[in-house]
Amino acid sequence: MSHTEPVVLISEADVARRVEALAQTIAPRIDDDTVVVCLLSGGIWFAADLTRALARLGRLVAFDALWLASYKDERQSSGRCEVRADLQRPIAGRTALVVDDVFDTGLSLSEASRLVRDSGAGKVLTAVFARKPWLTPRAMEPDFVAWEAPSRFLVGYGMDVAGKMRGLPYIGAMD
Repeated sequence: MSHTEPVVLISEADVARRVEALAQTIAPRIDDDTVVVCLLSGGIWFAADLTRALARLGRLVAFDALWLASYKDERQSSGRCEVRADLQRPIAGRTALVVDDVFDTGLSLSEASRLVRDSGAGKVLTAVFARKPWLTPRAMEPDFVAWEAPSRFLVGYGMDVAGKMRGLPYIGAMD
């Protein structure tokens, strides 16, 4: 089976620059007791780079993950989230920074924020690498955004098509 090569929208170097800039914005708003909560699976690339960038700025945060599923290998969200794996470390009273690759419908980030808040987090902040435009108001908006994305089908840097292309070091479009 052949596949079409994506059109590169953001190079690997530009991804790195945007993550560093975002870390500089986030660092003053968190402390070393902060728990970064990565949304799996797409958020792992951004979360890894962001936590390393925060460490370079002296913010040695804890790491946890939350696995929510809403796409099921489809291009469109199923409209509801299923929790496949919950938080593994105590979060009560701590600042949580929920991190995801892309903010599209807002469903995953909104549900993750609710779950983290319900787990007792003292403060919940959210960060996404890419925010796609949306015609109607979403339930929430992220606190930190590295890139205002176009309304295109994105792949790479955690974003996928049927589970593939997440590992591309750049962000491309498949439309």
